[in-house]
Amino acid sequence: MAQEYDLVVVGSGSAGFAAAIRATGLGLRVAMAEAGTVGGTCVNTGCVPSKALLAAAGARHAGADAGRFPGLEPAEMGLDLPALMAGKDALVGWMRQQKYLDLADDYGWDIHRGTASFVGTPEDPVLEVAGDDGGAAVVLRGRHHLVATGSAPWVPELPGLRQAGYLTSESAMELQDVPESLLVVGGGYVAVEQAQLFARLGTRVTVLARSRLLSGEEPEVSMALASVFHDEGIRVVRRAVPTGVRTDPSTGEAVVTADVAGAVQEYRAERVLMATGRRPVTAGLGLAGVRAATGSLGEVLVDAGLRTTNPRIWAAGDVTGHREFVNVAAAHGALAVENAFTGAGLEVDYSQLPRVAFTSPAVGAVGLTDRQANGEGHACECRVLPLEFVPRALVNRDTRGFIKIVAEQGTGRILGITAVAQDAGELAAAGVHLIASGTTVHELASRWAPYLTMAEGLKIAAQSYTSDVSRLSCCAV
Repeated sequence: MAQEYDLVVVGSGSAGFAAAIRATGLGLRVAMAEAGTVGGTCVNTGCVPSKALLAAAGARHAGADAGRFPGLEPAEMGLDLPALMAGKDALVGWMRQQKYLDLADDYGWDIHRGTASFVGTPEDPVLEVAGDDGGAAVVLRGRHHLVATGSAPWVPELPGLRQAGYLTSESAMELQDVPESLLVVGGGYVAVEQAQLFARLGTRVTVLARSRLLSGEEPEVSMALASVFHDEGIRVVRRAVPTGVRTDPSTGEAVVTADVAGAVQEYRAERVLMATGRRPVTAGLGLAGVRAATGSLGEVLVDAGLRTTNPRIWAAGDVTGHREFVNVAAAHGALAVENAFTGAGLEVDYSQLPRVAFTSPAVGAVGLTDRQANGEGHACECRVLPLEFVPRALVNRDTRGFIKIVAEQGTGRILGITAVAQDAGELAAAGVHLIASGTTVHELASRWAPYLTMAEGLKIAAQSYTSDVSRLSCCAV
């Protein structure tokens, strides 16, 4: 006999937890099914562990880079990778307990451990959860169901790849030895972060990018990151499409063959990291049997309010094929519950969604790129301010990067902001409010900005619309 709930959630990541918290806040009875580790990708294998390791690698690099300050001598730091990984694991375990397991106990919803699949009929879908301890399956019936099973690393079928072996963004963060050399296949957020992480741990890194680094962002981002990577000894090969992999029996190295702008090239390394994207996790869920449609990549198809083609089933987070950010997943979960149980009629709006790559310097962006704005019919005026005109960058003795504002010609309304800089994520956060409020570059240029902060660069960039930036005094802005 089925156990009755108001909401049954499949998956215990950010989307599932946000939904469960909102539902319990509405006084609803909630059940959650989880086949793996509670907490989902972000806390267990994604955001938290990767950024913890990036921070550690950044601290190590800071010592070696101290010579950019007069009077400081570069300092080489030792590295105990097993201890570093153990520290990362301890942090992940603490956050999983504090932010997920304890939270579920506090709110009081039920967590059923095991593999879940939909059974029943399209008119009466129920969820069967096969116990992970070999016990009897439980059947859960909800007034509404939410699919929040997330995504997993996706690796293309390359001849010889599986035989040669490879790392993903998840398995790379479990290594106990620093590879002498590493080929990173991909040019997106994960690829650039992992490339810099391992380079700063002492690995010789080569990136094979199909297009350019962070190809969805402004072209200036790719150029700035490529320059940073060159300075740190990271080789970037653009327009590289891998065609096969083999193992050199004499050295044990992986050898990747790639088509590079029409020419066949070979690249060798001790390990290969495939950072080629992620795919929604929907296999085995039985969605077809309850008429909840999926797309060509396995994503659950939803409308703007996150309802599937079955009116009693909703989906949230990476499994929808929408933007793969943890804040998107959390927003999805809460929105789906509001729509399902209160008839709120809310829709997802990504127009002011900030984007951050945690390289050093970081990449932060919000709103439209120059190309996107023109594609939407805006007559745009764009300005790129090199960091050499930002006082904070000068005192940091690191002027690598820029701040770019995309503004509507005539009105000056800010449509997008992109930065490669220290604290670029905070600049993107400020950009969210500037775009949402309809602020113009002229208004931004006349507003207060705290001196010697990177945020002051936004004001200086806005001033450059009406001034010769080279004539702006660093203390008179």
